[in-house]
Amino acid sequence: MPSMYDHPHLLADVGSRHVQFALEVAPGEFRHPLRLRCADFPELHLAVTRYLEWQPLGPVRHAAFAISTPVAGDQVRMTNYPWTFSIEALRECLGLEQLLVVNDFTALAMALPSLLPQEMRQVGGGNAQPRSVIGVLGAGSGLGVSGLIPAADGWIALGTEGGHASFAPSDERELVILQHAWRQYDHVSFERLLSGSGLQLIHRALAERHSVRVVDLEPQQITQAAIEGRDALCAETVDAFCRILGTAAANLAVTQGAFGGIFIGSGIVPRLGSTFDRSGFRQRFEDKGRFRDYMAQIPTFVVTTENATLAGAAIILNTHLQKTAVQGTGNGLLGQIQRARANLSPAERRVADHVIAHAHGTLNDPIARIALQARVSQPTVIRFCRTLGCDGLSDFKLRLAASLTNSMPITHTQVRGDDTMLELGVKVLSNTASSILQVRDQLNRDTIDKAAQLILTASRVEIHALGHSSIVADDAQFKFLRVGVPATAYTVPRLQELAVQLVDRSVLVVVVSVSGSVTELLDLVSQAQARGAPVLAITASQSALARKADLSLVIDPTEDPSVHLPMISRILLLLLIDILVVGVMMRRGGDALPQIGDQARQSADEPLPAPARRRARMTGPGVGQAGSLSGLTSHGQ
Repeated sequence: MPSMYDHPHLLADVGSRHVQFALEVAPGEFRHPLRLRCADFPELHLAVTRYLEWQPLGPVRHAAFAISTPVAGDQVRMTNYPWTFSIEALRECLGLEQLLVVNDFTALAMALPSLLPQEMRQVGGGNAQPRSVIGVLGAGSGLGVSGLIPAADGWIALGTEGGHASFAPSDERELVILQHAWRQYDHVSFERLLSGSGLQLIHRALAERHSVRVVDLEPQQITQAAIEGRDALCAETVDAFCRILGTAAANLAVTQGAFGGIFIGSGIVPRLGSTFDRSGFRQRFEDKGRFRDYMAQIPTFVVTTENATLAGAAIILNTHLQKTAVQGTGNGLLGQIQRARANLSPAERRVADHVIAHAHGTLNDPIARIALQARVSQPTVIRFCRTLGCDGLSDFKLRLAASLTNSMPITHTQVRGDDTMLELGVKVLSNTASSILQVRDQLNRDTIDKAAQLILTASRVEIHALGHSSIVADDAQFKFLRVGVPATAYTVPRLQELAVQLVDRSVLVVVVSVSGSVTELLDLVSQAQARGAPVLAITASQSALARKADLSLVIDPTEDPSVHLPMISRILLLLLIDILVVGVMMRRGGDALPQIGDQARQSADEPLPAPARRRARMTGPGVGQAGSLSGLTSHGQ
C-alpha cells in the first residue's frame, strides 16, 4: 500500500438532505460507506464525528469533502441547508492534517475521465472526442454545473455556478411555466426549474394550465408516478423537466465546446432510468437551428454509479497530496519555506524544520513554545517570520493557515518542445495567473501600508534596478510622476553610484531585484542607509536584499526553467508597483488628481504630450539612459 495510505482517507459528499461517507484505503478502493441524515445533526462536525466513531479502521489524517455549495475561502455557507463552518476550524476540531473542501460538481467532474463503461449510460448519438472539453450538470436539491479542461498532466476542473443562468423558454408550455414562476421570483434561473423544488413548481404550473386541482406532491412522488405511468400530469411534468434540462445541457455544450461529451449526474435523472431516455431531452439538446449538426456530434451520458462524487473528491485529495510531496508542500507558505531553507541561517533553519514538521501545531503554539521546540531564541523566531515577508508571528500564522487549508493548490505547468503555439500560450497565461494568485495570498496589509506611507512622506523617490528589472524601474518612475510623486529611475551602475551619494533621510530609495543578490545593489543599500535614507526592497523573500532593506515587498515566482526569460517575475514586479501607486492615490484621495491634471485621465499606453516628456527627462540624470543596452545586458536581476 502506498505510504499516503498508511492511514485511510476520509471522504464525504455533503448534500442538503444527506451526508455520504466512505474511507479510501487504496486508489479507488472505498470501504465502510455510511449515509447520515443532515436533519439529525445541528452542525456538520457532529455528523463527521459520528462517522469517525463508527468506522473501524483507526485514525484518519487526510480528508476531502464535496459539498453542494460554492467554496471560496475558509468560510463555507451552504446554499440549500443551514450549515456554516470554517474549514480550518473544522480541520482542527476533527484533528486532521489536511482537509480539502470543494464544490460537489467540481468533484464529480474530476471523476468523469476514470468512469468505467458500466458506470454511465449514453443517451442519443454522438461520439466523444478524446482529450476534449467535458461538460457536467445535474439536478438534485439544486442544479450543479461544472466542466473539465484537458491539461498536459491531467485535467482542470471548473468551479462554476452555471445553474443560476437565466432560464429562457423554448415553447409555449415553457412560457406558461416561466410566467407562473415569475409570480414567485424576480429572477428565474435554470435551477428554479431543474431541481427537486423545480419539479414541484413545474407540476403546479401545468396543473394551473390545464385547470386541474391537485394536491402538492413531493419530487419523488412526481417522478415515481411518471415512471409507473399512472398519472398523466406527473408524466408531463417530468417530460417538461427533461426538455428544459436538454436546453441547459445544450447551452453548456456550445459554451464550453464540450466535444468530450456532456455528463448528467446527481439525484433526479439517474433515478428516472429509461423514462429519461424516452423523453424529449435529446431532441431538445440537438434543437439548435443552424447548429443542429454541430450538436448531433456531441454525446450525452447519464452517470449511473452512486460513488462518482466521492471518487472525484478522492482524486482531488490524492493529486494534492502527491503534489505537496513532490513540490515540497506546494506553492503556499510551506512551499516558500522549503525554497528559502538553504539560504537561512542555522538557527532560522531549525525554526523552518520545526514549522514544516509541526505546521498545524505551530498555528496554536505561543512564541515561547515554538522557540523552545526549535531550540532558538524568541527574537530568532520573529526574524524568521520577517525573512519570509511576514510582519511578525501573527501575520505568519495567518498565512500558514491559508497555506494549510487551500482547497485547490496553485500549479505551474512546464512548457514542452512539442507544444503548439496555442498550448504554449495557454501555459504561459496559466502559469502567470497562478503566480499572481500566489502573490495575492502572500500580500501583507501592514507592509503595503508602511510602503505607501514611506512614499507619501518622502521628498522624492529613487528607484534602482539592473538588467531585466530595469523596465520595472522605468515603469515605476512614470507612474509615480503621474500621481505627483517626485521620482527618478536609475538603471545604470555608474549613475547609481553617483546618485546614492546625494540621498538623505528625506529620500526613499526603492531597490527592485528578483534575485536580491546583485552585489552592486546590495552595496547601494548599505550606502543609502549610511546616509540615513530608508530602503524599500521589492525582491524575493529569502534574498540578501530582503534581509538588508528596511522594508520588503516580496515575490517568489516559479519561472519555467526551459524559457530563459524572466517573464512571470517581471509581471509580478509591475503589479506590485501598481499596488503601491493605487495605494498612494487612495491615501491622497482627491488631492492627487489636480497634481496630475489631464494626464491622469490619459490612457497608460498613450505617450505623454511633448512638454510632459521634457519634464520627465529632466527629473534625474538616469532617466534618459534607463533603457540602454548596457543597463539591460551587463548585469543580472
